[in-house]
Formats: sequence, C-alpha cells, structure tokens
Amino acid sequence: MSELTFEQMLEESLKTIHSGEVVEGTVIDVKPEEIILNIGYKSDGILTKNEYTNDSSVDLTTVAKVGDTMEVKVLKVNDGEGQVLLTYKRLAADRGNKRIEEAYNNREVLTATVAQVLDGGLSVIVDEVRIFIPASLVSDTYEKDLSKYAGQEISFVITEYNPKRRRYIGDRKQLLTAKKAEMQQELFARIKEGDVVEGVVKNVTDFGAFIDLGGADGLLHISEMSWGRVEHPKKVFKVGDKLNVLIKEINGNKIALSLKFDDANPWKNAASKFAVGTIVTGKVARMTEFGAFVELEPGVDALLHVSQISKEHVEKPSDVLKVGEEVTAKIVDFNEADKKISLSIKATMAPDPAEEESDEDVVSVDIDAVIAAESEE
Repeated sequence: MSELTFEQMLEESLKTIHSGEVVEGTVIDVKPEEIILNIGYKSDGILTKNEYTNDSSVDLTTVAKVGDTMEVKVLKVNDGEGQVLLTYKRLAADRGNKRIEEAYNNREVLTATVAQVLDGGLSVIVDEVRIFIPASLVSDTYEKDLSKYAGQEISFVITEYNPKRRRYIGDRKQLLTAKKAEMQQELFARIKEGDVVEGVVKNVTDFGAFIDLGGADGLLHISEMSWGRVEHPKKVFKVGDKLNVLIKEINGNKIALSLKFDDANPWKNAASKFAVGTIVTGKVARMTEFGAFVELEPGVDALLHVSQISKEHVEKPSDVLKVGEEVTAKIVDFNEADKKISLSIKATMAPDPAEEESDEDVVSVDIDAVIAAESEE
C-alpha cells in the first residue's frame, strides 16, 4: 500500500463544498470591492461587493475586518481561476424571504428606511428583500409628491407575499387609518361642547379652515373666525398654524369650532355704548341697494338705510358713500336681542326751518330683510 503524499493528506483533510451550500468563513483580507474568506476549503472564497449588498455606495472595509466570521452561500466552487465565488446578499435574501413570509402570516408591523422614491410609490429593503409600497398605500390621504419620504423610516405591514414572482407589497395606509381611528375614539371620549382645545390648521378653503385636533378634524367656519368680518380665511390662517379653538358643537363625528370667545364678545357692553341717541363714528364696511353697513367696532355692524343718509334724495348708497369711508351718525334703533342697530346721518343734521321733521322721518329698518335681499343678489 502506497503512502499518501503530504499534499494528498492535506487535501483529504479539507472539506468538500457544493454550489448552494451555506458555509462559515473567516475574513483573511478586506478590500473596498471584495472580502477574502478562509472557508476550510483548498481554495479561499471571494465575496465581491455586488454579492455582499445591493448598495453600490458601500465600502467593504467599513463592514468587515480581518478575523471576523460570517456565513455565506457558495455560488460557484470554481470560477475558472480556482477560486470559490461566494454570496452574502442572496443568503440574506433567502433568510429575508422567510422573515417576510412570517411577517405576512402574522400580520407583523415592520419598520424600514425608504431606499428609493419611485413614480408609483416607495421602495424599502428588509433583510435584503425589496418591498414595494404603492402610492395609494403610503398614506391615508392623497399625496402627489412622495419625495419627502426619501430616507425616512416608516412602518408598514405586508399585504402580498409572492416569492416566485418576487412580488412583495407593503401597506402603510391601514396602520395610519387604524391609528387615527384609535386617536379619534380617545378624542371624542375626552372632549365636550364648550371646551377650548389646541389644534393645527390642516387645510384652508373659501368657506373656512379644517383644524386637526389630534384624532379628528374640526371645521372652523368663516362666520366663526372672528366677532368681526373676515374677508377670506386664507388672509387669516395658513396651514400649520397652531391655535386654541372653542368646541361649539359635536354632531356624531363632526366637530364645529369657533374663535368667538364669550369674553371678547363685542355685544357684551353694547347696550351702554350704543344706546339710542348716541352719536357714533364708524367705517362703511359694505353696501347694498338698500343701505350701507357701518362697522362701529369689530363684530358690531349697524345699518345706515339709504333714506337716512341725507335730507336730499339718495338713489343708492354708492352714489354718496364708498367702502372704507368714515361716517358719523346717530343711533336711532338698538335691538340687543337680535343684535341690530340702525343709524341715521340725517338725524345729526340741523333741522331745516322751512320743514319740521317728524318722528316718522326716522325709519326703523328690518335689517334681516336687507341682509336676505343682499344675499339673493
């Protein structure tokens, strides 16, 4: 029996490996583009950057050092030059597939950093498995521009798992919807009509502003923005503004808000300030065919009927007045219950000796009728 040579004995002491096998190796050299591992085979294993990660910006010297041990998968036993080609990312992907499958079956919430913003959604990577989150499942509200999510850590669940087609779909929307429902329930259990709460302006429209109260949105109608007149909500508020609002009414899941706080109500002391016979000065706020509304102070408008503008006949208010003009008039009618005040400039004028003014010359005007007529125009 012939004796084995040293080389033969050494070769027999080394293990055999096969493509697809998972082996453990020790790092014996690291370069920016490749890692060399001793895998207990007659040839060392080569792990290139492309087979370590999908991230082309990674420098391998920052992720491994000589002496480290790592599990890798054999791609080729012989690459044609006697070297063993290894892969780490494919092994991680195999294990990642298992991880994603478990998360899918258990409805587990996963968290990952957005790796790429695409035209149709977001791409995230979990254990080397790329998961796509369609734009429609990114948020519970429509978002045209998803660029703000780049590099952001987000949570989601897997709603489609198809390893054969390498199709993995994530859903962030249902988590946000569930969270909002929980917050809404907590909010409605906590608040009641009359409470003052803090909110953030979420959206501003022509008719008002929607305020995020932390679980539900409330509507701050333009008519409730101030005791005074608001020309347009966008001139008063912008998205992101923080403000304290009064909960005026709760109807089901609808919340009506107001900024008309009672302590700032200009009608509180109106009876003494605007008693009949008082001479007041105000600015013309708006005009109709029937008269002009004069702002005596923010939130207190009085009607100056066309017949009370001058002793001479006035066809329409705009013939002699303009918006913003300051006028002085006498209060000829005050109705605190209905918040109505009537003015007369004519009553401040010296009486004409040739004509004796009677009480009938000072008319009492139905302001509601004038406002109704104005709104119909």
